[in-house]
Amino acid sequence: MKTIDATGLSCPQPVLMTIQAIKKGETEIKVIVDNNTSYENVKRCGENNGFEVKAEEGENELITVFLNK
Repeated sequence: MKTIDATGLSCPQPVLMTIQAIKKGETEIKVIVDNNTSYENVKRCGENNGFEVKAEEGENELITVFLNK
């Protein structure tokens, strides 16, 4: 599973990092973000690329987004 730590980054950076992993052929990606806008954009990116998307809220307002194909 590819892990992308996008905490502290604002859009579009988390989405660009996710797209880069998708282009490399990753089928299981975990993206960690710290704001709702990044979460929504990463979620939409995953769905638009055929991934099943799940999310978990953690401590310090962190959201872990799981993309699986």
